[in-house]
Amino acid sequence: MDRRRFLAVSAGALTLTAGCASDTSDADETPTTGDSTPTGDGTSTDEMGTDRTATSPDVPDAVGLETLATGLQNPLDIAFGPDADRYYVAEQPGRIRVVDVDGLRGEPMLDLTDTVVTGFEQGLLGIALHPNFAENRRLLVRYSAPRREGVSAEYSHTFVLSEFTVSSDGLTADPGSERVVMALDQPQGNHNAGSVLFGPDGYLYVGTGDGGAANDSGFGHTGDWYDGTDGGNGQDVTENLLGSILRIDVDGRDGDRGYGIPADNPLVGREGLDEHYAWGFRNPWRLAFDGETLFAGDVGQNRWEEVDVVEKGGNYGWNVREGTHCSRSDDCPSSTPDDVRGGERLLPPVIEYPHEGQPVSGISVITGNVYRGEGIPGLQGRFVFGDFRAEGRLFVATPAESGLWSTSVLPVADGDAETLSQILSFGRHDGVLYVLGNGGDGGGVHRLVPAA
Repeated sequence: MDRRRFLAVSAGALTLTAGCASDTSDADETPTTGDSTPTGDGTSTDEMGTDRTATSPDVPDAVGLETLATGLQNPLDIAFGPDADRYYVAEQPGRIRVVDVDGLRGEPMLDLTDTVVTGFEQGLLGIALHPNFAENRRLLVRYSAPRREGVSAEYSHTFVLSEFTVSSDGLTADPGSERVVMALDQPQGNHNAGSVLFGPDGYLYVGTGDGGAANDSGFGHTGDWYDGTDGGNGQDVTENLLGSILRIDVDGRDGDRGYGIPADNPLVGREGLDEHYAWGFRNPWRLAFDGETLFAGDVGQNRWEEVDVVEKGGNYGWNVREGTHCSRSDDCPSSTPDDVRGGERLLPPVIEYPHEGQPVSGISVITGNVYRGEGIPGLQGRFVFGDFRAEGRLFVATPAESGLWSTSVLPVADGDAETLSQILSFGRHDGVLYVLGNGGDGGGVHRLVPAA
């Protein structure tokens, strides 16, 4: 399959590469081996010899999907209302839709289609409700906007993070209430990342891609400390905020910024931009919290997909490494030089999978979360995720204290598989997982349930 082609959802609909789909500019190169060893029988072991594809006995043979809403246009994010049986879905063209006990409402809560730049991997990419939403009605929205005035025409567009005020009944947001919190110039139309979410500390976490194109090189990609590859927004923390996960305080202000800087952010008082929380990412399309644990699914270049457990101040390796493997080099370091932030380690993922050749494979990882519901006991405490190329399946991983986590295919029951041809995002509410994606009835929201 041509992993770079656009995948049309329906006639007249937007095209999407899952935020996402991996570049294939080097697809004809021989993959490097890195730290993962193929066994020759369709499985793979990490350097500790742990089987990463074996299915634990109590993982269910399949799961079902309960469809809650259809007819959506590329649903990319979901937020659950704290004060009503209601949730909000972000559609890529720029609308936030409301789903409640009566189903999908006809009128959107917020329509930004006249403002949002769409196409390729641009659009309305993420939403989050303020932790005190029930009282303050504050909604955070992350979208692609036209290039800012005065910015070089070589740039593609502008990353905008804005805040809106929602009505007391939770059904509408006032477009005139927009307050721009952050704006970043994006050199390319892809690798924009998308998630915005509040952590248990009350701060907002924002994923940014490396700026687009391929291999983190070209226009808009600064140089870095590593000579084995060109470019390096992922490894640079001084020139821009790309290729990172940011952490900001939307309740504060710092100088002319529309946000504050948490005092314990890792680069405060050190060389580097204070907003950075972790770096070394290519395109961390979806983020998720399980308690205090932050997961990031970093979409790979053309060989390996990865999921990371994100640590404050962690460097996750791009573009030196792709997963546990060297990127565009036969040999690569496992840490930065001593003169680069003291020689920090390039942290490995907890999950990786190839683009082909194994049961767990695909083209663009879509981060899920740990299942904490009661309905599917075999999934409790396990990490459920997927790939843009759904093919009637999800994936499940069993957390481990060290090394890569054991992963396996989690089939979607036959009667439900056709509802999900593309996975775009996940959400979690009361421990239960929700899958957003495209299928035979267009874009939809589906809840994981036991297979019938």
